Amino acid sequence: MTHVIVGAGLAGARAAETLREAGFDGEVVLLGGEEHRPYERPPLSKEYLQGAADQDSVFVHPAEWYGEAGITLRTGAVVTAIERDAAEVVLADGEHVGYERLLLATGSSARRLPVPGAELDGVLHLRTLDDSDRLRTAVLSADRVAVIGAGWIGLEVAAAARLAGAEVTVLEAAEQPLLAALGPDIGAVFAELHRERGVDVRLGVQVADIVGEGGAARGVRLADGEVVAADIVVVGVGAAPNIGLAEAAGLDVEQGGVVVDEHLRTSDPRIHAAGDIATIRYPALDRRLRVEHWATAQNSGPVAARAMLDEPTATYDALPYFFTDQYDLGMEYTGYAGPGEADELVVRGDLASREFVAFWLRSGRLLAGMNVNVWDVAEDIDRIIRAGRPVEGGLLADPGVPLGDL
Repeated sequence: MTHVIVGAGLAGARAAETLREAGFDGEVVLLGGEEHRPYERPPLSKEYLQGAADQDSVFVHPAEWYGEAGITLRTGAVVTAIERDAAEVVLADGEHVGYERLLLATGSSARRLPVPGAELDGVLHLRTLDDSDRLRTAVLSADRVAVIGAGWIGLEVAAAARLAGAEVTVLEAAEQPLLAALGPDIGAVFAELHRERGVDVRLGVQVADIVGEGGAARGVRLADGEVVAADIVVVGVGAAPNIGLAEAAGLDVEQGGVVVDEHLRTSDPRIHAAGDIATIRYPALDRRLRVEHWATAQNSGPVAARAMLDEPTATYDALPYFFTDQYDLGMEYTGYAGPGEADELVVRGDLASREFVAFWLRSGRLLAGMNVNVWDVAEDIDRIIRAGRPVEGGLLADPGVPLGDL
C-alpha cells in the first residue's frame, strides 16, 4: 500500500512524519518540485533573511531522517497531473506513481506584479529558500531598496533591509499597511514602527512600472510620474495557491482553494488536501476559510495523515494563527476578522508604546485577537473565541481583568 504526498513543504513533511508515528507501515512517497528537502518558511523573511540563522536551521528534518523513517523523498519531482480513475500521479518526465491515498500539499507561489519592467533583473520575490538566498545576497550589497506592498512579507523584508543598513522605501496602494487584515487603526501602528526606523513608507500610491537600465531594475515609477530610485525592487503583493493540479483533476474548489471536510478530505474520498491550498470549515468561526500561514501547514498536515489512515477522530479544529517579528515588535494573531466584519475594536494597553492586545468583535462576540509585545495570552484568546459567548468590551479593555477569567 502506497500513500503519496504531493508537496514537500511543512504540511507534507509533517504528514509523512505522522503516517509513521501512527503506525503506517506501507510505502510513503513525498514528492517535491524544489531541489531542497522540506523547510519552514517563516525564517525566510525573518532571522534567516537577516543572517541571524544558518540554512540548516530552516529544514523540518535532518537529511538522514527521511531514509531512517522509510520515507521516499524525491526532490525536483514536479507533478503535472492526477489521474483519479487510475489512482496515479504523473510526473513531468512521464513517470506514473500509484497511490492508495493521496495528499495534496502544494502550497502557494508569490504573485507577480502585472506592470512593465516586472521581469527585469533585480526585481525579486520571496517565497522559497532560493528566493531568500538571492534576496539576502542582494540586500547586503544594495544601498537603496524599494518594496512594493506593505503586507506581512513586504514589511518583514523592509525590516531586514533596514537592519542591513539600506535606505528602504515601502510603496503601498492602501491607506495603511496591512489594511485588509488589521484595519486602519492597527495598520497605522506598523506604519509608524517602520517610519521610526527610517523607512520611507508611502501610502495610497500606485505603481506604473519598474524602470531599468541595461536590463536591470533601477527604480519604481509611480502613477504621478515620480521615480523612486532603487538598486533592487522587492515585490510583496501576496501569494497565489497552487491549485492547478486539483482543478485539472476536477476536485471541488472554493475561495481559491480545494474544498475539504473536517477530515481534510476533498470531493474525492481518496484525496486529501492540507496547508495553503485547503479551504477548511472552522466550526468556531462558523465559516470556511483558506489560510496561508505557517500554523495551518503545521497543524493540518498531521490531521490529514491520520485521516488518510481512516482514524475517525482525525478532525481539524485549530483556529487560524500567525505571527510576525519586525525590529523589536513581536506579534501573535488568533482567529479571523475579515475586512468590514468586526463592528467593534477594543484595545487593552497602549498603541503608541506598541504593547497591547487588540480584539475584533461582532455583536459582542470575539472574532480575533492580536497580542503585540504581550505574551502568554494567545491561548486565552483562542478559548474566548471558541466559547462564542458575548464578551463585554470594557472587560476586554481592562488590564486589571485577567483574560483567563473571561
